Amino acid sequence: MTASIPAIRSISDWRRAYADCVTSPEELLHMLGLPSYLLPGARRASALFPLRVPRGYVARMQTGNPDDPLLRQVLPLDAETSDSAGFMDPVGDLRAMPVPGVLHKYKGRVLLITTGACAINCRYCFRRHFPYADANASDRQWDAALAYIREDDSVSEVILSGGDPLVLADHKLHYLVARLADIAHVERLRIHSRLPVVLPERVTDGLLDSLAGNRLQPVMVLHANHGAELDASVHAACAALRGAGTTLLNQTVLLRGVNDDTAALEDLSLRLFAMCVLPYYLHALDPVRGAAHFLVSEQRAADLAAELADRLPGYLVPRLVRELAGEPGKTPLTTPRHRETRSS
Repeated sequence: MTASIPAIRSISDWRRAYADCVTSPEELLHMLGLPSYLLPGARRASALFPLRVPRGYVARMQTGNPDDPLLRQVLPLDAETSDSAGFMDPVGDLRAMPVPGVLHKYKGRVLLITTGACAINCRYCFRRHFPYADANASDRQWDAALAYIREDDSVSEVILSGGDPLVLADHKLHYLVARLADIAHVERLRIHSRLPVVLPERVTDGLLDSLAGNRLQPVMVLHANHGAELDASVHAACAALRGAGTTLLNQTVLLRGVNDDTAALEDLSLRLFAMCVLPYYLHALDPVRGAAHFLVSEQRAADLAAELADRLPGYLVPRLVRELAGEPGKTPLTTPRHRETRSS
């Protein structure tokens, strides 16, 4: 590996941290000194969608605060057990799958679902009910997915998703990236991952080699929702990724009780930029069953985006969007207010 690319963790470090995630509501509440009245609801909700959160991420939470914005993203709540009208299959992924694991929604790019596994189970996850057993391009099915990409020369970008693609072992990820690099018309590799934020140990020499060691232009879209997620270990992971020539972007989901506040969103954008990560999307909540309690109204979302645009230069304002099934791209929500004379 090139000496100038900093290595920050070994394979054993991240594998150990991944295996040692908190999966018990009782343990999570005990670690944070939270009241026992939260436990019955947490047990009921985690029976529907398991709790999973890395210990390093828990360490960034405020003890004794049940409203901590990081905790709210992962703590199972009784509200998840109630059905809400319209909260079912949020983005129509299965209708855009020509072969198992390949989503072809948008012109010029395809998404490859590499695994159903993730390091953290975010309670608002739009794939929390996704049938990975039937729609996962695992390493045993990559040949069909790669053949589909090879036969469509309009595809210039491949997006690795999941679950989380960085849960794959280094050698599997390296093999997949090398196979994609052998397809002449593929120019860019985009990876959507939450691991550099919630499990920064994952940024290993092997991962960096996979990104830097081929002709594809690497882009990584991180997923941070709140500035408190971005500690020194995340900063080091991002520095290592940049050293491997990776363009870093971030997407945020707008969540009630987590970041539906102008100051929180402004702080997040500023902290991201301090790590050379550009804010990319601010997503309206996908209407997945069990996540209705996170919903922020479209009007409130538009107001927040407008207020953010008034506070920050344009390049630090993420695009407010929603994903709608059948649409050829992300659907922008109300354009933030701008005075005509204002320069952003």
